[in-house]
Amino acid sequence: MSLEHILLGLLRKPASGYDLKAIFDERIHYFWAAELSQIYPALQGLERKGLLCSRHAASKRGPGRRIYQITPAGHRALREWLEKGPEVSNERMAYLAKIYLMDELGDLQKTLQYILELRDVFSSRLGELQTIERYWSERDPRYPNSLSPQMFHVLLTLRKGIYSLSAHLKWCDESIRRIRERMEKEGSHVRTVSRTALDTHRVRKHRTAGVLDTPGRGKRRPAPR
Repeated sequence: MSLEHILLGLLRKPASGYDLKAIFDERIHYFWAAELSQIYPALQGLERKGLLCSRHAASKRGPGRRIYQITPAGHRALREWLEKGPEVSNERMAYLAKIYLMDELGDLQKTLQYILELRDVFSSRLGELQTIERYWSERDPRYPNSLSPQMFHVLLTLRKGIYSLSAHLKWCDESIRRIRERMEKEGSHVRTVSRTALDTHRVRKHRTAGVLDTPGRGKRRPAPR
């Protein structure tokens, strides 16, 4: 997925750069975020390619605005992109990277606190999406089965966000339960696991297989011949 293609889709209705930023912030930041410093260069590039056109418009408040709109060539580029197969990239999730390496701290209480805070973030975001859905369903008699084609596809993305965040919360709850069970077993609620103990554990002959073996965390098993 690219920012340029998303801009083409959003500009099926004329809009300024600030209008587009508002759309990102208010409607689609749950799956794609963009700053003005990214939006304006992308718009200029699309216009140079002939995929957008722009015009100057006076403003009642402050300086005038430049309004952008998709061109026929832009429509063709958008449709070509939409007709391609799914683009499922490897997401970069900093919060998971931290958890993966958090044994470095040698303190399960810190791991627990981190995931509790993470759960609050997911819960807040889920609440926002559920509020949007509830507001929509209460005020639009067409919801959910008689929506316009455009809003029907908006609904699909909204439901994906709700399902994803619900799964994140389930994972948090399971992780919290497992950490507390381990803390109770190890007595970690009154003492932290020492770094020496962790290092001693690492030099044992037990080795995990597959993706759990990573550089710097023990040698990989040789591949079967």
